[in-house]
Amino acid sequence: MSAFSKTIAVTGGAGFIGSHVIRLFVKKYPDYRVVNIDALTYAGNLENLEDIDRLPNYFFEHADICDEQVINGLYKKYAFDAVIHLAAESHVDRSIMDPLAFVRTNVLGTAVLLNLSRAYWEKDHSNKLFYHVSTDEVYGSLGDTGYFTEKTAYDPRSPYSASKASSDHLVKAYFHTYGLPVVISNCSNNYGSHQFPEKLIPLMINNILTEKPLPVYGKGENVRDWLWVEDHARAIDTIFHEGKTGETYNIGGHNEWKNIDLIHVLCSIMDKKLGRSEGSSTGLIRFVKDRSGHDLRYAIDASRLNNELGWKPSLQFEEGLEKTVDWYLQNQEWVNHVTSGQYQQFYTEQYIKR
Repeated sequence: MSAFSKTIAVTGGAGFIGSHVIRLFVKKYPDYRVVNIDALTYAGNLENLEDIDRLPNYFFEHADICDEQVINGLYKKYAFDAVIHLAAESHVDRSIMDPLAFVRTNVLGTAVLLNLSRAYWEKDHSNKLFYHVSTDEVYGSLGDTGYFTEKTAYDPRSPYSASKASSDHLVKAYFHTYGLPVVISNCSNNYGSHQFPEKLIPLMINNILTEKPLPVYGKGENVRDWLWVEDHARAIDTIFHEGKTGETYNIGGHNEWKNIDLIHVLCSIMDKKLGRSEGSSTGLIRFVKDRSGHDLRYAIDASRLNNELGWKPSLQFEEGLEKTVDWYLQNQEWVNHVTSGQYQQFYTEQYIKR
């Protein structure tokens, strides 16, 4: 008889959001065996989990979710009761450069996990769950008004969002066709500690610190709804334990910001913390050619999650930004590790040559 009440596979657990989910589950549920499955690509970093990697209910498996033979072996080894599926290629710019990599991981990888879950849980669905973590980008782009709800029609505009939309449809198909117990959540832009520096907020923090140009697409008018990553992890915990099988839940931060306004706030915070004159870092802002298919505005209506399951964001955005900036300033060794090698080549191609 296992010493654990439940065994959960978390795919992509060495990544930004995944590491926060694993940390929460491992610490909050010591009777759960939490297995981190990660291929450790450029955005996966086991340093993200150094504080919990010796705890007795945490396990790590280095594996690619597209490798059906290897993943099948893990299902046999651990007899998973649930999967929280976060592993994904997630950067829009990279999807424009290499769309097939996104189709492989986000579509084929999800199909492999779904098929194995169906096979291993076919005789008994009780206390089983396939939780698919997705994005608000599958809904396309909003105008100046309105919000994405769980009923919004899909309208993906980039190879990244199209691949995530495809994976969402596969998950729903396995629920309707095979009765596989599933749940989906679609979240807005996350920010917080341990985020790979190609994303907007850590990119700007790092560039302000090192006094490099701050590349801003177009005129910086694009609007995003920002969600603190630890609030996202709490939402996943809530949906995992209380969500209704077969349903979708939108997770948003109720924090809409134009990119250019957000960058000005970051400059102000950084100037104060670095002892620079107010406004000095805004001189680093450089507008670059807009990317193809750049969605204008995302905004999530998370009222269902609040009304039915009682979740709401815990932090105001400015407070979350302060915490985020402090973490990056205090963890420059981590930043230096993850921004070496391949990332430097990507950065040059994406921003310097535009």
